Amino acid sequence: MEEKMKKIGRGMNIRMGLLMSFCLSLIGTLFSGHFTVPGFILSFIVSTIISMIIGFVIPMGKVTNSLAGKLGLKQGTLPERLFSSLISNLIYTPLMTFCMVFLAYQMAMKQSGGMAQLNLLSMFLPSLLICFIAGYILIFIFQPLFFKILMARYAGNEKKY
Repeated sequence: MEEKMKKIGRGMNIRMGLLMSFCLSLIGTLFSGHFTVPGFILSFIVSTIISMIIGFVIPMGKVTNSLAGKLGLKQGTLPERLFSSLISNLIYTPLMTFCMVFLAYQMAMKQSGGMAQLNLLSMFLPSLLICFIAGYILIFIFQPLFFKILMARYAGNEKKY
């Protein structure tokens, strides 16, 4: 059972990391007003690396289950899912958003020879708000779906996803 849960945790980390990285990189580059395919790809790669590191360092399932349990929230209920999504989002999104905004800031400053009239904080805060909302929705919708798929896979069911 322990090994099964580790496999599910790794699978969740990879799936959620890729989903969050793809969507937040896309949202970030679209809302920047300067969407480029190379910029999106670079953002996606860096974001994926960051999300994988976070996911392998922080046992998200254990953290969210523990905190939800301390509040008396029953696993699988709507209040527990809302709370767990919030905790996951608080862990992933600010760090990923800051790294992506910092990368965009550095690239803009480099391309302008340091002459761009940019403020990192004024770039970060609106991006954080947008990405936090998007991240919360993504986690709330996709985390239980991925969990069900992985449970079916590792429970030995004939249905393979």
